[in-house]
Amino acid sequence: MFLSRLVCAFVLVACGGCRRAAGVPGEAERPEPELLEVEVGATALLKCGASRSQGNASHDWFSVHKEKPVLIFRVRQGQGQSEPGEYQHRLSLQDGGATLALTQVTPHDERIFLCQGKRPRSQEHRTQLRVFKAPEEPSIQANTVGISVNSPEPEEVATCVGRNGYPLPQVTWYKDGQPLREDRNRVHIQSSQIVESSGLYTLQSVLKAQLLKEDRGAQFYCELSYRLPSGNHMKESREVTVPVFYPAEKVWLEVEPVGTLKEGDRVEIRCLADGHPPPHFSISKQNLSTREMEEERTEDNGVLVLQPALKEHSGRYECQGLDLETMASLVSDPQELLVNYVSDVRVSPAAPEGQEGSNLSLTCDAESSQALEFQWLREETGEVLARGPELHLRALQRTAGGPYRCVAWAPSVPGLNRSRLVDVAVAGPPWMAQKERKVWVRQNALLNLSCEASGRPRPTISWTVAGAASEQDRGPHSVLSILTVLVTPELLETGAECVASNALGRNSTTILLALESNRTAGPSAPTVSPHGRANSTSTEKKLREPESKGVVIVAVTVCVLVLAVLGAVVYFLYKKGRLPCGRSGKQEITLPPSRKSEFVVEVKSDKLPEEMGLLQGSRDPKRAPADQGEKYIDLRH
Repeated sequence: MFLSRLVCAFVLVACGGCRRAAGVPGEAERPEPELLEVEVGATALLKCGASRSQGNASHDWFSVHKEKPVLIFRVRQGQGQSEPGEYQHRLSLQDGGATLALTQVTPHDERIFLCQGKRPRSQEHRTQLRVFKAPEEPSIQANTVGISVNSPEPEEVATCVGRNGYPLPQVTWYKDGQPLREDRNRVHIQSSQIVESSGLYTLQSVLKAQLLKEDRGAQFYCELSYRLPSGNHMKESREVTVPVFYPAEKVWLEVEPVGTLKEGDRVEIRCLADGHPPPHFSISKQNLSTREMEEERTEDNGVLVLQPALKEHSGRYECQGLDLETMASLVSDPQELLVNYVSDVRVSPAAPEGQEGSNLSLTCDAESSQALEFQWLREETGEVLARGPELHLRALQRTAGGPYRCVAWAPSVPGLNRSRLVDVAVAGPPWMAQKERKVWVRQNALLNLSCEASGRPRPTISWTVAGAASEQDRGPHSVLSILTVLVTPELLETGAECVASNALGRNSTTILLALESNRTAGPSAPTVSPHGRANSTSTEKKLREPESKGVVIVAVTVCVLVLAVLGAVVYFLYKKGRLPCGRSGKQEITLPPSRKSEFVVEVKSDKLPEEMGLLQGSRDPKRAPADQGEKYIDLRH
């Protein structure tokens, strides 16, 4: 046995010596190759060792792939020549033939390159070429369907892909910044690679895991680790989340807005649960009569909208959640909802009425869930008349009639208030819109006369002259009467009067008529009486009596006649020659010769100068101050 082993060893040594004597390259004792690292696309500089640095050296370059050397380049006396093949167009000499440059390095170039001298044959240099390429940014795709916590096996969480790297990078998965390790029952990481035609690798890694309720919202990402000639590097993907499905353990109610609620607010009662997806919700309200919970109708799952909220919405509510997968039902704790309100604002008396000069008291009341305060306003002006539930109106005047508003509000709930409007009626005699007015007219023309009156009770209107009358309602207690008449001399003299009356008295408006032809250009007095006079309840007539107008006309006529008679008498006495002459104030008049025989008669009057002006004429407007009591009349004509 020992002899056979010794023979075998001898044969092997002998064979090795024979192969070396035959000059087979690569079969001599092989020192450790020199390591050269290059990135894809760069140029690899292959050294032939120190002994080949001379420019006249001769040597060959071999590519060793799978222990099989292939001649790729020859160097003779410093000149190189490529052999046909894959390296034919990518090899060149540098440094005087001592360095072989390989351009556009690819992953297929990762092998041993052998430089062998021609003399002596035993000298050779081996270089191990290592090729590197950084992968692209990793892409990640999360499971969008979701994972149930009740799944019996790990489910796919996400897939990570790193493309075009060399050599194959390493992948690491993280959850919330913590690396995930393989766990037989909970975490599985399955990786695969694809070799592209370029020789680069594409890595695909799938993370599978059993998730818990606590993993909702967890951030997952992958990391690719790789090496370059410059050192170790890594790239991270973006973070992703995965829907996690878990049954609800609790349901509850939330009310928005939070805080004190009042009528008119928009209120949402929302049902919530800690499960995902949420169960099917229903909201119920307790019936005060039967004390049973009755389901409310909702348009959205688990949301009851009260808009506007009313006091009837106050009460006890609860939520029920039904898991459609397990058919388990959960009920929330009941919650009381209070909608504050102010309602049924009432004023007593409901239809307040009082007579002029009397006193009137109003009382306001309301219902509310909170303590109330009151105030009274005059509706027309907004003036605050009183604070408190009572309003006292003393010594009523006609102007006190109209609308009043009682406002009730809750100080503890901002914006919560209600009001009631009430109309106060003040009874009294009719109230005229105008007491007296003047109208310019044309004789024998048709004329519309108007008269407006108000009062409580509602008055009726009559006219003192004949005509066609019509009435129009101007409100519940006002009336407008229109009378169509023909303008006659009698109507011009008497004017017209409209009389308004009710159970408490009467009042009137006087209308004075005047012809347009007599209108003067000068300023005229106002034709409408002051407001107070217009609303006076006096029934005294303001028109001049027809008899007084006639007296004035007669007096003027008599004065004219008297002056005419006086002039006639003076003229008669002058003709008879009975008028004395030569008194003081006499004025001598120089006459032409033909008129020397005519007389100048002096007439003395005891009338005032203003009266004498009627006889004076306009030919001698200037008189001496001493003669103002006398009058000279030229009787020669």
